[in-house]
Amino acid sequence: MIADGTWPAHIKYKESLRLMNSPSIVQQPFNDYDDVVYVANITVGKPQQQFVVILDTGSANFWIPDKTCAGAGRSSDPCARKTKFDSSASTTYKNDGRKWSIYYGSGSANGFLGMDTTCFGGIGTKQLCVVNNTFGQAVHIAPFFEYDAYDGILGMAFQSLAVDHVMPPLIQAISQGLLDQPIFTVWLTHVGLAGNVPGGGRYTYGGLDSDNCGPVIAYVPLSSATYWQFRMGGVSSGSYSSGAGWEVISDTGTSFIGAPLSIVTQLASVVGATFDNQYSSYFINCQASSPDIVFTIGTQQYVVKKENYIIPFGSGRCEFTFFAKTGGGFGPTWILGDTFIRQYCNIHDIGQTRIGFALALH
Repeated sequence: MIADGTWPAHIKYKESLRLMNSPSIVQQPFNDYDDVVYVANITVGKPQQQFVVILDTGSANFWIPDKTCAGAGRSSDPCARKTKFDSSASTTYKNDGRKWSIYYGSGSANGFLGMDTTCFGGIGTKQLCVVNNTFGQAVHIAPFFEYDAYDGILGMAFQSLAVDHVMPPLIQAISQGLLDQPIFTVWLTHVGLAGNVPGGGRYTYGGLDSDNCGPVIAYVPLSSATYWQFRMGGVSSGSYSSGAGWEVISDTGTSFIGAPLSIVTQLASVVGATFDNQYSSYFINCQASSPDIVFTIGTQQYVVKKENYIIPFGSGRCEFTFFAKTGGGFGPTWILGDTFIRQYCNIHDIGQTRIGFALALH
């Protein structure tokens, strides 16, 4: 670097990272698509290449499409509309050499692992930058992802859940001492039937979000530090009540609330929703006078209003945002997705392996 004259630029870059990454609280806004998908900007490499991702608390791996991503003989190419990472254009990229693959309930991706600087936040914004972060470079992605409004997925769960045991970017940020506290807070809001709306929510890394969240109601310990998994005691709505108790996870990457079929059927009946076989979803009158749905977590009751569990679908129809979760008896029984998180900010305490809830302010 000294011989080729690049040393001064390298020192300037390292100093900028040091200043950028002094322990702090970093807030990152994201965009809302129809109250169903929430996406945010991240960058990888130097100079920075920007991507749109889901910040997914229900998984732990980070991946984006590689420049070699292609359709693998399919009639259509799921990668065609995606922004792709060009490792040859990054001066900080390192090849890992390992192959990599990941499977979700709705799709998969595979390719190889690389290492570079990953930054939460888009170019020109205040960022949280993590050096030497290992991530997946997808060369194939499932057709499911083709028309989605994001390029990749950045997992926010624990390293123990990660494929190949790679360290998730935020866990790595904490290990590098980049945050005031080892926590992050998620706040989601409503936009209705509209796409790519700025201000759809905010992640706060290293602290609470006092602008958009009320006081913390309570924390509950995690029963498994893999997912953000904890125990829920009961659920009720109108004349229906169940106190069976279940393992549940909080998941920003799931749009609705997933629950056992018998419970979803009962709740749908109480609120006045009916199942549509064509769409495999429950629909409800948009002006229905439906009762609250109440979740018992720890010693507290968390009330979800109809404004959060009924969302517009189009053509004057609305969806009841619950679905029957099937798992064959394995894993958590419930998923508390965006429907619940719009009502209650989720405070993810990595240091004390617990999760807290605060009323979301809208």
